[in-house]
Amino acid sequence: MELDLLLTDAHVVTMDDDRPFARSVGIWRGRVVGLDEQVEGMRARREVRVGGATVVPGFNDSHNHMAQFGQRLGEIDCSAVRTRDELLGLIAARAAEAAPDAWITGSGYDQTALGGHPLREELDRAGGGRKVLLLHRTSHLLVASTAVFEAVGAMAATYPDPEGGTVERHADGTPTGLVTERAMAEFRGLRKPFPQRDLIDALGAASRVYLAEGLTSVSEAGIGDSPLVGSSPVEGGVYQRAVEEGAIRQRVQLMIAMENLHTLASADTDPFRRGLDLGLRTGLGDERLRIGPLKMFTDGALMSRTASMTANFCGHDHAGMMQFTAEELTGTAVDAAAAGWQLAVHAIGDHAVDVALDVLGAVARAGARPDPRHRIEHASVVRPEQLDRFARLGVIASTQGRFVAELGDGVASVLGEDRLPWTYRHASFAERGIVVASGSDRPVVADGGPLPAIQSMVERRTPSGRLFNGHEAVPVLEALRTYTVGSAYAQRTDHELGRLAPGHLADLVVLGRDITTCATEEIGGTPVLATVVGGVAEYDPQGIFA
Repeated sequence: MELDLLLTDAHVVTMDDDRPFARSVGIWRGRVVGLDEQVEGMRARREVRVGGATVVPGFNDSHNHMAQFGQRLGEIDCSAVRTRDELLGLIAARAAEAAPDAWITGSGYDQTALGGHPLREELDRAGGGRKVLLLHRTSHLLVASTAVFEAVGAMAATYPDPEGGTVERHADGTPTGLVTERAMAEFRGLRKPFPQRDLIDALGAASRVYLAEGLTSVSEAGIGDSPLVGSSPVEGGVYQRAVEEGAIRQRVQLMIAMENLHTLASADTDPFRRGLDLGLRTGLGDERLRIGPLKMFTDGALMSRTASMTANFCGHDHAGMMQFTAEELTGTAVDAAAAGWQLAVHAIGDHAVDVALDVLGAVARAGARPDPRHRIEHASVVRPEQLDRFARLGVIASTQGRFVAELGDGVASVLGEDRLPWTYRHASFAERGIVVASGSDRPVVADGGPLPAIQSMVERRTPSGRLFNGHEAVPVLEALRTYTVGSAYAQRTDHELGRLAPGHLADLVVLGRDITTCATEEIGGTPVLATVVGGVAEYDPQGIFA
């Protein structure tokens, strides 16, 4: 056999327990053939020496919003804004260059930094009467100008709030500008569906950023028609075209938003009555693009105080909200699982986690597919007794380690000291044998790269430097495992991703330092020297593979 590529003079961290380290990797037809002595003496069309650099399996983001992130690269970035005047100034500057009928859009603002949510009247003045819409950093809230409210027909106090969402109003009944959860659907829907070409361009922009961070695989956390996620009813075709055109260079798994299921005319003997057209379900696709889980929503988010808790948020007289009833969620989940779907259930507050576990328990009792690998997305606030339920049900915890470093101080303020020990767990999951998959939830976080997230999992420091639940910190290798082995397991692709082992796809990252031994504070800033997908160097700024 003649190898396509022989990678040598490397410190290879394989993430394979049977062979943790190696010095060389042989690659043929996009897969790893062997390591060290397994490929010794084999001829290779190309040999690349990396000068002792550390090589790890390609990073795999288990929960991101790729199209949204790509779109936001062209919008006002509000994530670093710390004063209301600064925010309004950015809007005014964009408006000064925009046509009178143009939209002014932005995302990532944090009301805790601004001293409150921007008001509709302020957006009117800054935007010169244009349509202005800003998404909160959680994507569970938005604020909009009068022109947007008028387009929706929501200026009047008689405008009905949908179940699971609200339009906040002044005492005189006029909108303040703040819209929450499912009430956002009409507002965001004004710009949907986005043109396919725009979405493909956005996906390409996101893919380029991801390659520079070492990401070789991602899970898109919700496509299709949905109040909270999705950009177009034909979004699956958008991703297919983006892969075909080479705009997306990563491997992608698509979660389908639960609202896209509908009644099917199946046979009386079939175990399901709802699904996608043609009975499509989890697993369809190839190495580059696959259908993944059904994305289900229970509650909102912590920073927006819309996560569903068992007790009120600090200083507030409410405990968040549910997007759907437990009965609705259970019915959908049981039907979907019977049709062959893996389930990914968004649950942040501890009450929402209760509901999610109840739903997945009902699915288990219904006797659906073997080895289902159902997931709870975020699992942000988990009480001690809920950990045991995770383990008994075999539920995967799909978490975001970077949340501590970016949201930790704000989350502490809304939860209080009593509930803080339950929040953003990691070590507690690992100790019970619960598989943890890591993702960014980008664009919720400003710095969604895997390396800063791994540093956050190890250090667990908030933006102010406060230690946030140090008992949940994990060693570097465990953090790395969640971005490789854990995410692949959650994707049901662990037979070919997550490790550098014979037969696995040759997805790897060449790093500028050994993150397993360097100072913890250096992990996040470690240079990505090259990103290889299927044996092809998709990112190689220094020409290592040239």
